[in-house]
Amino acid sequence: MASPERPTGLVEGNRYDTSIAAEIMTNKYGYHLPVYRQQDQFAGSGWTPSRQALLNILTASAFVLRPLCEFIKQTVLATDILGTDDTSVTLLVPNANNIPPPTPGDVKSQWAYDKLCEAVKQGKPSITAKMWAYRSVITPLTFFDFTLSRQRAGPDLVLENFTGKLMADCYSGYQGLELRTDKRILRGACVAHARRKIYESREVYPKESSITLAKFQQLYDIEDRGKTLPADERLALRQDEAKPVWSALGEWLDSPAAKEILPKSRFGQALGYLRNQWDALQLYLTDGRMPIDNNDVEQLMKQVALGRKNWLFIGSTAAGDRAADFMTLTASAIRNDLDVWAYLKDVLDRLLAGETDFQPMRPDISPAVTPRIHPPIPRRRTPRQSRPQTSPPRGPPASPSKFKYLKRMVLVGAY
Repeated sequence: MASPERPTGLVEGNRYDTSIAAEIMTNKYGYHLPVYRQQDQFAGSGWTPSRQALLNILTASAFVLRPLCEFIKQTVLATDILGTDDTSVTLLVPNANNIPPPTPGDVKSQWAYDKLCEAVKQGKPSITAKMWAYRSVITPLTFFDFTLSRQRAGPDLVLENFTGKLMADCYSGYQGLELRTDKRILRGACVAHARRKIYESREVYPKESSITLAKFQQLYDIEDRGKTLPADERLALRQDEAKPVWSALGEWLDSPAAKEILPKSRFGQALGYLRNQWDALQLYLTDGRMPIDNNDVEQLMKQVALGRKNWLFIGSTAAGDRAADFMTLTASAIRNDLDVWAYLKDVLDRLLAGETDFQPMRPDISPAVTPRIHPPIPRRRTPRQSRPQTSPPRGPPASPSKFKYLKRMVLVGAY
């Protein structure tokens, strides 16, 4: 008798199905459950894996998914409008003997090696690393990048082949990006940042701040009306209505009343920020596809913030790179309204089967995954005095499919 060839497994011995790997990844990077808490969850189902077994499954999954994550990264960088932001994560410093040596020709690994050696010499148990998000405005995909510091070389290395417009904050590494790339990359500033600075200092000069905030309100009212328009019509709307508002705001900044404001006051510093970023704040007026602010990218930082609140730290540079890859797939699947678990299992099965065409595996065009169904909005409860005195009979216990549906609801609510 002839038996079919055994399919390729994630780990040696093929003991674990891809559904287990998808569950672990979804739990940690979708529901933000650290591995040790997943042990308790699995134990409740009758399976008691060791913590090392779960970590081995994550490591093997990251190895299989790495080419797909790199493909998504290159797809995002091939577009011409990006948004980016970063947030901090804690990285544990290994012993001097356990620092991974740099890979020859890999600039990023050399930076990591130098940074860890410096931390070991200073006796630091941990350092503050950075997790960067890059979100394409044109294609509904996102990728994350992990670095050991906030040096400008981090985004410079990622964006070395990117050409287009970049929406980012006013971090000094971004401000010089336009000059370093000979205007190959044009940086746009976030209007929400400028407005927030004015709002937070409104109590110092209430009359003057109200004038400025009214201008920002006009700009956002225009954006609301242009949200559903095609890019060319949105651009025409901005040129016809938003540009005169910016001109009026510039005239007020040059008025004697604005110049009398103390430059070292909080409101004076907010106006200084507005003047310094004047051209970058108006870059969105030149392209109808570009957003007015960077709020969508800043929302991605919640994925990292909720995670670090639970798993607390990253154990190594390799673990940081794996976390960036898992967040890339999780965030892209959520952005395209996919069931994260089903998507991760699908791509793992296809990659283990030997598929090398990554285009059909993109979260925005993958046909093998059913889109996630959003739960209906619950009705408002009636007042207590109008409720019936007798409660309706309780039904039977919820089925396993019901619990699975509720589990998906949790993921919807997390974002």
